Amino acid sequence: MKILLLGKNGQVGWELQRSLAPLGDVVALGSDDLNLTDLDAITRTVRTVAPDVIVNAAAHTAVDKAESEPDLARAINALAPAALSNEAKLLNSLLIHYSTDYVFDGSGDKPWLETDATGPLSVYGATKLEGEQFIQQSGCRHLIFRASWVYGARGGNFAKTMLRMAQERDSLKVIDDQIGAPTGADLLADVTAHAIRTAQHNEAVSGLYHLTASGETSWHGYARFVLDYARQAGMSLKAATIEAVPTSVFPTPAKRPHNSRLNTIKLRSTFDLHLPHWQPGVERMLTEILEKQS
Repeated sequence: MKILLLGKNGQVGWELQRSLAPLGDVVALGSDDLNLTDLDAITRTVRTVAPDVIVNAAAHTAVDKAESEPDLARAINALAPAALSNEAKLLNSLLIHYSTDYVFDGSGDKPWLETDATGPLSVYGATKLEGEQFIQQSGCRHLIFRASWVYGARGGNFAKTMLRMAQERDSLKVIDDQIGAPTGADLLADVTAHAIRTAQHNEAVSGLYHLTASGETSWHGYARFVLDYARQAGMSLKAATIEAVPTSVFPTPAKRPHNSRLNTIKLRSTFDLHLPHWQPGVERMLTEILEKQS
């Protein structure tokens, strides 16, 4: 099997290089190798590689910045996936693509189903939704995975920010009215590899799926978990308190959904998967971070 991986240096792309390697020959490209705003270059690359599977882990993920550069966000999040899906259709390749809880308006408190009405609040969410729609309309074989609160030990993430701030400040303020499930890039990568194996033998699984770790928490709950674990591991932290505050305390250019819960029953039943609770994955990431700092 020949696999073309785009976005190799991102959090998910980095883990995908590991998880996809046992499946076949992986051609992994980053932004230095392929400009995703150049649709002709995308077409040439896909036709040259002629992959059996295309895994698109590249995206414009700077949520606030996207508000001031909507054309760039749309080029990477919508038009590039459209070009990839058209080539996948011509080659009869399987296209894997990642989307987000930001396609929803964040209302209510029930986990979102794949069939629920969308209503993005931001440029980022709108462009990611448009990317999904282009792929679905192309008629190519595809697996679209909507994820939320993705983290990885590599690069910047919420946990690292909390640890740094807790070493610098006496107290922290963290949002408690946004709810989701912290989901490891390693989990996304491992599920992707499993799903590719299944899809190669069963074309009927093609479609849209929600993919997150199990359970739920707020950013405040997430922060408390991170700092409690760090203290138990022997890390010295200055912050004595973590105050829970509403989203309105930290205004941002892009609106965030309050309810980022995603219902994963379709994924679990289709691919016969057990999705672990979010805490063990965060603990594993923290262990890696703390070992590097010691």
